[in-house]
Amino acid sequence: MSKALIIVDIQNDYFENGAMELVAPIKASENAKRVLSHFRENNLEVVHIQHLSLAPGATFFLPDTKGQEIHEDVKPLPTEKLIVKSYPNSFRDTDLLAYLQSKKVTELVFVGMMTHMCIDASVRAAKDYQFDCTVIEDATATRDLEVNGQSVAAASVQTAFIAGLSQFYATITNTTAYIK
Repeated sequence: MSKALIIVDIQNDYFENGAMELVAPIKASENAKRVLSHFRENNLEVVHIQHLSLAPGATFFLPDTKGQEIHEDVKPLPTEKLIVKSYPNSFRDTDLLAYLQSKKVTELVFVGMMTHMCIDASVRAAKDYQFDCTVIEDATATRDLEVNGQSVAAASVQTAFIAGLSQFYATITNTTAYIK
């Protein structure tokens, strides 16, 4: 069984003074960095996903901006695969599936941002492609949401989406437990 780390959208716009600041992005990125170090030390496959917003009216991850750059905590090495996407699902209109198949990867470990959007969409798609998935919950981050005039705190959004993924789509763990 071959394993790959999928680092989704840990980009500058999600951090302080970014165009789409999340709740506790530093904590998530530091945990993602620990997981990344573990994969590098063990010579395991690492795939970086970078979102570029190409849709008219997009307000963050705009091409050629500091905000679209991958955060310094998880900068790709030249030997690591970088996949650029324009949709929440990291597999849509990218070569991610073909790349993972070419490396005979069967197990994916996800870290990144935003839990309720790109992590959720990518993990569900990965499971549909028959990958065994793990989500490192404390290496992901989200934000407060609003629906029908009601505010939903980021902690509740995080818990709900991680709980939803745990039902069928992924094994859920935290950084310390995973690295052990």
